Amino acid sequence: MKDILMNMYKRLFSFFGPQDWWPADTPFEVMIGAVLTQNTNWKNVERAIENLKKDGLLSVNNLYRLSKEELAFRIRPAGYYKIKAQRLKNLISYIMEKYEGDLNAFFSLNIYKLREELLSIKGIGPETADSIILYAAKKPIFVVDAYTFRILKRHDFVWDGIGYDELQALFMDNLPHDEVLFNEFHALIVETGKKFCRKRPLCIDCPLKNWPHDSE
Repeated sequence: MKDILMNMYKRLFSFFGPQDWWPADTPFEVMIGAVLTQNTNWKNVERAIENLKKDGLLSVNNLYRLSKEELAFRIRPAGYYKIKAQRLKNLISYIMEKYEGDLNAFFSLNIYKLREELLSIKGIGPETADSIILYAAKKPIFVVDAYTFRILKRHDFVWDGIGYDELQALFMDNLPHDEVLFNEFHALIVETGKKFCRKRPLCIDCPLKNWPHDSE
């Protein structure tokens, strides 16, 4: 299994090259982006984050003091802005009230404790929590998403109804726990989903054509 997954990774890396994820200036910006990217595309997230940056609001303290209504107004480009504003307030309030706004202290938790605490915050699901752990806290956990399922399902590698944790375990149980590898692998899967494994797939030129059957 490890060889098959590493063959998948090598094919994608050879085709696309390094992805340099997550596009952000600070771990806090990554965390905000992980919430905002729910149900929207990255261009919209960038516009919302830029609104926060230009007003000097992109810090734990500043967003904690900002009203939910003002926050919603600024993140409007990301869509579902009222819901996302509440989720951001929930997350930021948790860090302020339990860790006095110290993101380093929050991220110093081990992976399992950090994940447990993130998932306890209303509005933070597994994919968002794991994105924060991998891309902001720089800890080795594999992020899976709709692209991961779609690609593996179309290659008869997983089954309908597989859960998030089961799909994640496929990678976590068979690959070395390396933050750089997990970062790059997930980013490459997303790029493959966007470019080739769309709802109407473009299989002919896909770097995963005939995978895993002809994996070395």
